[in-house]
Amino acid sequence: MVSPFLLYLVGMSRKKIHRIPIRLFKIEQNGCHPLVSARINGKRIRMVIDTGASQTVFDHERIEQILGKDSMEKIKVLSAGLGTSKMKSMLVRIEKLQLGDLVFKNSGFVALDLSHVNKSYEMMGMKPIDGVIGGDILKRTKAVIDYGKKEMKLISD
Repeated sequence: MVSPFLLYLVGMSRKKIHRIPIRLFKIEQNGCHPLVSARINGKRIRMVIDTGASQTVFDHERIEQILGKDSMEKIKVLSAGLGTSKMKSMLVRIEKLQLGDLVFKNSGFVALDLSHVNKSYEMMGMKPIDGVIGGDILKRTKAVIDYGKKEMKLISD
């Protein structure tokens, strides 16, 4: 009989660990926001890692600049969070979202108006962000955010 632990190790050997560098942007006195560089269809973008966000979202205006107006489709669902009670959502299909060497192909995401977030960041001297990495990606990839090493580890098959 094969040990369950051995089966676990064999299964893990087929998985790949992706190490993505993070930058910590200091806010307030003791707080910080973790930021990562990513790519959409080869174009570099900036994203905040938000463990409290249920899903990954992109800024409507900035994603439109990258992919064009025809890339988004209105959806009737209102999204809550990000400092507002409810906001209109758009569905955006991204051909290739890349975090480090991990690639998500032909994936659907939500696009929202994140201008209020970017205005807050601008007031703190920070460049605008293009999106927020949320729980959907973090959970699916068993993310580990290591503040000491300034990296995020994601696991893929």
